[in-house]
Amino acid sequence: MDFDARLPEMTALLRELVEIESPSHDKPAVDRMAARIAEECRQRGAQVEIVPETDAGNQVIARWRPASPPDPQRARPILLLSHMDTVFPLGTLAKMPFLEREGKIYGPGVSDMKGGIVVALTALAALNAGRLTRPVTALFTPDEEIGSRVSRPLIEDLARQAALALVLEPGLPDGALKTWRKGVGEFTVRVRGRAAHAGGDHEKGRNAIEELAHQVIAIQRLTDYRRGTTLNVGLIRGGTASNVVPDEAVAEIDLRVMQPGEAERIAAALHALRPVLDGVQIEVTGGLNRPPMPFDDRMKAAFEKVKAIAAGLSLELKAGGTGGGSDANFVAALGIPVLDGLGPAGEGYHSEREYIFADSLVERARLLAAILEAWE
Repeated sequence: MDFDARLPEMTALLRELVEIESPSHDKPAVDRMAARIAEECRQRGAQVEIVPETDAGNQVIARWRPASPPDPQRARPILLLSHMDTVFPLGTLAKMPFLEREGKIYGPGVSDMKGGIVVALTALAALNAGRLTRPVTALFTPDEEIGSRVSRPLIEDLARQAALALVLEPGLPDGALKTWRKGVGEFTVRVRGRAAHAGGDHEKGRNAIEELAHQVIAIQRLTDYRRGTTLNVGLIRGGTASNVVPDEAVAEIDLRVMQPGEAERIAAALHALRPVLDGVQIEVTGGLNRPPMPFDDRMKAAFEKVKAIAAGLSLELKAGGTGGGSDANFVAALGIPVLDGLGPAGEGYHSEREYIFADSLVERARLLAAILEAWE
């Protein structure tokens, strides 16, 4: 399979997908992306199902079957996970156009993760049914950038049927796979006090911002770098005017955990917060959105198999990880082997600097095709 010769068509397809802008909250835009991907999958011999959604863009399931029935040991499919949505609003292309320069490809979503979609489609086109030894299911989701609340049930359902899941998120800058990810949670702490005139009745007020200040310090102290647990009070709101004692203040908290059980420990600590001032109330809501994806024995075994396949292609594959979450977190929590970062390597995603290395498109497609062909 000459993947180097496929680079021009990969780049052309990537440009087309990037120029179909698909911000998470714009259902018509994501649906346009879904329709285009569905068409590409059909052209590559897949049986395609479009799953309609009302609260997000539609989902696309594409299934490839081997030309001959697989033996029972290879009956379970390999699951490929990609998301179609991006963080960039419509109109971003006007100031951040698709661009090739000095071996890099720039554009909104080129790394996260339309480059990964191109890698998956290219690998499957190169293999075709005649070279598949087990079924392949590819799921393209509409809402990963906003928590995967709509797509999570389908991700988990398909993962339970799979022998292995491969996520086409961008690789790390050095080409390493993402073999661990932190779990991600969001909490809101709301303080209710009592409003009063700051000049005439100051003593009758109960300052919600003052109370929240005490709580912010307590919350930040729950961070434990040794355990890989961090809490970040990233947004606070409160008050209406400087001459009014504020009766409400709110803090939004980002939680990242590496170890199973940490989210439960932190949730218990947050719900145990008690007021420092008299006459105020504290309400805590939220929880863990994505469970942690630790580099455990199951993950290590899957990585070593893929590393050996890569070595057969003269590729030296490294294991890495990140504090960010992805749909791989949901799969890992089910006990299914999953490897992430199979998309092209790059940097700057979610910013105007987002890019991938052009040659990593070819490298990743070659690697993915080899995995799909060789996985036992």
